[in-house]
Amino acid sequence: MAAYFFASPVDVDIRLEDEDQRKQVDMKVEKERSTSCPVFYDGDTVAGQATVRVRDGKKLAHEGIKVEFVGSIELFYDRGHHHEFLSLSQELAAPGEMRQAQTYDFSFKNVEKQYESYQGINVKLRYFVRVTISRRIADVVKERDIWVHSYRMPPDSNNSIKMEVGIEDCLHIEFEYNKSKYHLKDVIVGKIYFLLVRIKIKHMELSIIRRETTGAVPNQYNESETITKFEIMDGAPVRGETIPIRLFLGGFDLTPTFREVNKKFSTRYYLNLVLIDEENRRYFKQQEITIFRIPEVCGLQTDDYEALCCIVQN
Repeated sequence: MAAYFFASPVDVDIRLEDEDQRKQVDMKVEKERSTSCPVFYDGDTVAGQATVRVRDGKKLAHEGIKVEFVGSIELFYDRGHHHEFLSLSQELAAPGEMRQAQTYDFSFKNVEKQYESYQGINVKLRYFVRVTISRRIADVVKERDIWVHSYRMPPDSNNSIKMEVGIEDCLHIEFEYNKSKYHLKDVIVGKIYFLLVRIKIKHMELSIIRRETTGAVPNQYNESETITKFEIMDGAPVRGETIPIRLFLGGFDLTPTFREVNKKFSTRYYLNLVLIDEENRRYFKQQEITIFRIPEVCGLQTDDYEALCCIVQN
């Protein structure tokens, strides 16, 4: 009875302009459920229609209807406190009564979307349209999420990574990666040189680790997850041996690198090289890489990086 008494007297439907023509991204809503969100970009207009339908032909008295476009950061350890970094509002209807369905147009023109959407372990950055029907008893609120992608200019300099790792008089290796900054569909190309090998190496593996940092000291949380891990060598290497590395990033669920987003969270990526000897001792070296997003252009493959850079710059 209580659930029926407080049930919403209206249905609200939010339709976004051109949403069927836009790329869609699945956003997890609950553990076993996700919803499809249209992709928008910085500067895109967010427009559409909000339809309000009164149930059972009843009369609805309200104190005004408004629509908002909101960007917020939700920290999971700080539930109930959403940090809104963007809030735009438009009035759809003045206070009055409603007896039949009404459709209202809205448009937020050329909206600056400073950050990219992100759904992580301890944090979610989301953009959404919110329609609120103000009522004396309880407001009726309906939200519709969108997903935002942000392009970045390709880096002016993109130096290779060269590092040495070793144990004195036992192991000395050099590893080299062709770049330190990669786009989401890029290929990591590298080599590992064994200069001194006096311990029995069983195998070697390379992994990509995503490290998410949320909050600020002293309430700072760090979470790491392994995006992928694969074996690049099986068996004992000898002095002078070279192991090639070629890792295609396009097949993994990666995001761009985020640094101090609204001073709330960061997401960084690391290449983790691990050697395991016959006694299962592990020797590892970790190196941060930067990942960024460039436009998806039909007909261009990952090897067309320079062409993509020219498109972004022009």
